[in-house]
Amino acid sequence: MNYDIDQMHIIVLHIGEAFCQSNWNYKNICSPFTRIYYVTKGHAQIELPNKTQNLQPGFMYIIPAFTLHSYICHEDFFHYYIHIYNESDHDILEDWILPTEIKAENGTLTNIQKLHKLCPGMELVQIDPKFYDNNPSLNQNILKNKHRQLYARVESRGITYQLLSQFLREAQPKQYVGDERILRVLEHIRMHLNDRPDLKILADLSCLSKDHFIRLFKKEMKITPLLYINKKRIEKAQLRLVTETTPIKEIAYQLGFEDQTYFNRIFKKSTGMTPTNYRKASHSSLL
Repeated sequence: MNYDIDQMHIIVLHIGEAFCQSNWNYKNICSPFTRIYYVTKGHAQIELPNKTQNLQPGFMYIIPAFTLHSYICHEDFFHYYIHIYNESDHDILEDWILPTEIKAENGTLTNIQKLHKLCPGMELVQIDPKFYDNNPSLNQNILKNKHRQLYARVESRGITYQLLSQFLREAQPKQYVGDERILRVLEHIRMHLNDRPDLKILADLSCLSKDHFIRLFKKEMKITPLLYINKKRIEKAQLRLVTETTPIKEIAYQLGFEDQTYFNRIFKKSTGMTPTNYRKASHSSLL
């Protein structure tokens, strides 16, 4: 797998310091952003699909994009939050199994506080996902991020990379498949996600017949090639629906869906709601 750091174009969407008084109890959150937390005081929990993670002072925590989780808090809880996303076509963080919890290195809190100062006005306006309207704020924050002075953007990216590096130091690469032919295909799919799927091209890339390729792909990935491609395209659509005001029809076309009705059907099957409703309700998946 190609772990090219040039594919990491990290943007800070939100950063701030939160003081929660037994009110950090939000259920079934799942959004297209990665969250990083640094706890300064108190205790809470994050309920993940495979475990319940205790949160304690002096530690950092990460929740990768598209990870279903809930928050549990029964006391005063103080922490810094950082919401980030990768503007590149493929987020290489997806290729790693990241530790949920790490002991923060010396100087981490100072770096986070410095990053906070470098990103003014990017705090969450409302911490309750029932009331927080994120679309206008997100678009404004993306513009704020890109229109800051050059030194601030460079320094912010450097600090963000330093924070991520602490998790990556203890991370393990995901073992997607054992067959090099399918690895080549996965890399091609990621680099051409916006293209219309062509099974013949993928089969030729794997040096297999079309039928043999489909069987091998399903054996390795536990999913057919087309379902896998649609899954990755829908994830990309989720991100764009939240961070952009681009018309849904245009997003569908740019992601290789020539038929918007088909896109709507696939999107609803994957997320449980239509693209329109997802965009309207996206505020409930950010905190």
